[in-house]
Amino acid sequence: MRKVIATILVLLCVVAAVAASPKWESVFVPGRSTAVTERTADSDTVEVSVSDGYIYVSCTRPTNVKVFTILGQLISQETLRAGSHRLHMASRGIYILKAADITRRITI
Repeated sequence: MRKVIATILVLLCVVAAVAASPKWESVFVPGRSTAVTERTADSDTVEVSVSDGYIYVSCTRPTNVKVFTILGQLISQETLRAGSHRLHMASRGIYILKAADITRRITI
């Protein structure tokens, strides 16, 4: 009985942690003047910008994006479809964004 209760508690904690993690959402973003545009090795165009506590990423094809804390802890990992997406960062700080083969330091 203790094992069943312990298992249920662990599963509830995992579900709560997944639900609390930041999620990428698709957005329409007209031209952002502060965006940094780069080309990846396979000619993909990726634009990255920061505004109002959000990280904005625009890509021309599906792109694997990872966001890490400055200490290397993975915050978010997702393959984004082509288009513009944003991720709300709950706390200010310095983050590392890796999109395809591009790596950027992001300050919020």
